Amino acid sequence: MQNSFTEENYLKIIHSLSGRDGAEVSTNALAESTATRAASVTDMLRKLAEKGLINYKKYQGVTLTELGEKVAIKVIRKHRLWEVFLVEKLGFGWDEVHDIAEELEHIPSEILVERLDIFLEHPRFDPHGDPIPDSKGNLTEPDYRILTDAQVGEKVLMMGVLDHAPSFLQHLDRSGITLGAVLEIKEINEYDKSASVQINGGPTLFISLEVSKNLLVQRR
Repeated sequence: MQNSFTEENYLKIIHSLSGRDGAEVSTNALAESTATRAASVTDMLRKLAEKGLINYKKYQGVTLTELGEKVAIKVIRKHRLWEVFLVEKLGFGWDEVHDIAEELEHIPSEILVERLDIFLEHPRFDPHGDPIPDSKGNLTEPDYRILTDAQVGEKVLMMGVLDHAPSFLQHLDRSGITLGAVLEIKEINEYDKSASVQINGGPTLFISLEVSKNLLVQRR
């Protein structure tokens, strides 16, 4: 059964909001994430439940069924592979690809996705550091932490971002903070938790708490 673009987007959002533990997602959380009225969200949830894609009872949280999880993972795989293609092969910036990949992820052809994966030599991560599910739907979330957990004097590798907004990614580009960069915490301001960070052994700059809590890092 073919699912609509909107249905696939809902499944993808539920998957994201439920996290690693598959926690229940509230209607209000979905309404906020989709910028949609709660009544419209409820209508869509009924449709998804009728298709066997979610577990849903009115006034209770929503979870994906096994089938819904499978569909969500497929959409995520397509989205992230297309982002790699757009950046590596077409020269787009990492701040430009999300909206384009949002359209491409709904192309239903499975053979196209598999050939794209082969063409890209089976990438494991997209341009934002997010893991790409394999052809069997296996998705391994790496054990990263946010930069705010790092201590003064610690060196970490910049591995990904939580915020994919173009304005945030452009800010990182201007600051020289890119995937794979070595960040050394020189100082943490006690008042507002902004941090002085040295990048790749070169310049040091202050970054805000808002930036720090959206950077995923790994101990070097």
